[in-house]
Amino acid sequence: MDRFSTFYKFYYLQAPNAKTANWLLFLTIAALCILVYKLGFAKKLPLLKSAIIYFFLFIGCTILTFLGIFLPIAEGLVVAALILIIYKIRLNREKKAGTFNN
Repeated sequence: MDRFSTFYKFYYLQAPNAKTANWLLFLTIAALCILVYKLGFAKKLPLLKSAIIYFFLFIGCTILTFLGIFLPIAEGLVVAALILIIYKIRLNREKKAGTFNN
């Protein structure tokens, strides 16, 4: 139990069984991956291309969930999301102030 990551340990202690904890970890990692993708990499794409990207994103999230039980995957995604949120806020402020140069 001491070897579990922080998110998984929390879910494991709160959930009624390990299967539910695994699903909660998967949903957390998937939501954080979508957030990081949207903040850092997403562009306007047609619907089918977006569906393909999200399909492969969810496949990658299953692999990350297996790793996320013992490694701090979700924690790293939280840090990445916070950095990208701060970047987007500063970028918008610079664009509004007119000091942003391409």
